Amino acid sequence: MSLYVGNLSYEATQDNLAQIFAEYGTVKRIQISTDRETGRSRGFAFVEMDTESEETAAIEGLDGAEWMGRDLKVNKARPRGESGGSRGNWNRGGAQR
Repeated sequence: MSLYVGNLSYEATQDNLAQIFAEYGTVKRIQISTDRETGRSRGFAFVEMDTESEETAAIEGLDGAEWMGRDLKVNKARPRGESGGSRGNWNRGGAQR
C-alpha cells in the first residue's frame, strides 16, 4: 500500500519528500505527479514505505503539518478507480439539445 500526499508545494522534490518521510521509516518509492505537457508538479505525490506501521506513523506525524508553506494532507492511497466520483456521468443533469 502507499500513501497519498496532497497540497504539496510545487517546488517539492523527491529528495525533499524522502527526507521528511524517512523520519518515520524506510521509504521504498516516491512518485510526484506531474503535468504531461508542462512537466510541472500537480501538487500531490504517492509515497510507499516499508511497513504499514511506518505508514501509520507518517500519517499521524505529517497529516496537517505545515511544510514548505503548505499544510500537508497525508492518508492511505485508494486503489486506482476508487475515486467515488461520477466522472463519466458529469452531463446527466438535463442539458437538452
